[in-house]
Amino acid sequence: MDAPPYSAAAVDVLRLPAGATERDRVAVEEPLEIRIGGRPVAVTMRTPGHDEELALGFCLSEGLRPSAARLPGDLAANAVDVDAPGFDPARLQRSFYTSSSCGVCGKGALEALAVEAPRVESELGLELPLVATLPDRLREAQAAFEATGGLHATGLFSAAGEPLCVREDVGRHNAMDKVVGWAFRQHLLPLAEHVLCLSGRLSFELVQKAAVAGCPVLVAVGAPSSLAVDLAADRGITLCGFVRGGSVNVYTEPWRIKP
Repeated sequence: MDAPPYSAAAVDVLRLPAGATERDRVAVEEPLEIRIGGRPVAVTMRTPGHDEELALGFCLSEGLRPSAARLPGDLAANAVDVDAPGFDPARLQRSFYTSSSCGVCGKGALEALAVEAPRVESELGLELPLVATLPDRLREAQAAFEATGGLHATGLFSAAGEPLCVREDVGRHNAMDKVVGWAFRQHLLPLAEHVLCLSGRLSFELVQKAAVAGCPVLVAVGAPSSLAVDLAADRGITLCGFVRGGSVNVYTEPWRIKP
């Protein structure tokens, strides 16, 4: 499985202490401008590819209610046009600027983080052995990570553990947005009978995005933050962290995981 050519770039690297200079591959990071009605509303640093999905997922998580996304008619590089009929530019109290490391950078106050999402009421239940295998199944689909070692991933899985969509990006929140955007285009939202699996840690904004997508179970290799646990409990999401080596830490709504 080869990494997409747009996701990795060749660079020279000096390997010490051997002293040899060799060619290596690193993850590509470039800005993406998200526009609504031709008006720039966000810039995010991302790995190119699936940009329409990224824009849709971002807009959904920000409560902007998009209907479609496309590359701009003027073929401007690193830009996506989003259709959001109900968008009101006056409600934007800040400019959206997100880095590849943090999906909520630039928010002026904690209240600005709150995006309306109904409590997830899904009755989905999963067997523990299946949950424990999801990070490995995700890892098997990470072609760009295999080439560069520098990308996060999010995978959408069926209740049977089948990978439906895997996306990679230098930003963990971008990878999530790409998957949510894909699900939106496939008319799968809300994700009441699905599982999201992440390659890294669980932060507030990732739980927020899962809540907006209506996903009842969020699985990750890494640790959750306190705010991530609080939000998951409030929204009825089962939060599973440190999923590795057959063990799973369940922080919220443990009734969905069957030993």
